[in-house]
Amino acid sequence: MVENFGSAPFPKGTAEQPTPPHQIAALTLAAARCVELGVPVGVNVLRNDARAALGVAAAVGAAFVRVNVHVGAYVTDQGLIEGRAFETLRYRAAIGADDVAIVADVRVKHAAPLAAVPVPTEVEDALKRGKADGVIVTGAGTGKVVDAALLAEVRGAAGDAPVWIGSGLTPDTAPRLAPLADAAIVGTWLKRGGDVKNPVDADRVRQMAEALAAHLRPAPAL
Repeated sequence: MVENFGSAPFPKGTAEQPTPPHQIAALTLAAARCVELGVPVGVNVLRNDARAALGVAAAVGAAFVRVNVHVGAYVTDQGLIEGRAFETLRYRAAIGADDVAIVADVRVKHAAPLAAVPVPTEVEDALKRGKADGVIVTGAGTGKVVDAALLAEVRGAAGDAPVWIGSGLTPDTAPRLAPLADAAIVGTWLKRGGDVKNPVDADRVRQMAEALAAHLRPAPAL
């Protein structure tokens, strides 16, 4: 997955606080190079610019976009962020990008829901009312492990829809968490020394790939 993680502090990605054009251009260049590798590529434009992410994905042939707040409203370090599923789905259709999957966070990291909505309701809203193609579960922050009980609750509510682990996965936690998921987004642990600011460590990538292959649910990610 390609994202502007190094661009903090992040804009909301709204009309009033848009993602800077140079960041979108840089993401497009990076995503295009990744697509050339022949593997599924995703795009996430932080903090919540689903429109820009879809535009990048459609332009380069990426497989999916991640949307941190697809439905509902969350209090974040950028302030209040509201889901824009209505705009996102119609924009995807307008640019002919229906083959680009939308994977939406549930109880997204670095945020708290504005209202106390039960987890199963949020999952149902994301998948059925927001028409997301899958959901993501994270820990409280970048690199923080996912709560096993929360993951199990989301798995139960999602039914056959894809559930992804969005943070904190390691080869040690994979046997406990991965059987509840269809895929995982891993960043921090793959870096040298487990430091998100360091380059990717190829040996760690191999270890993680082996752990996921052994424990992920035997189902397609999307």
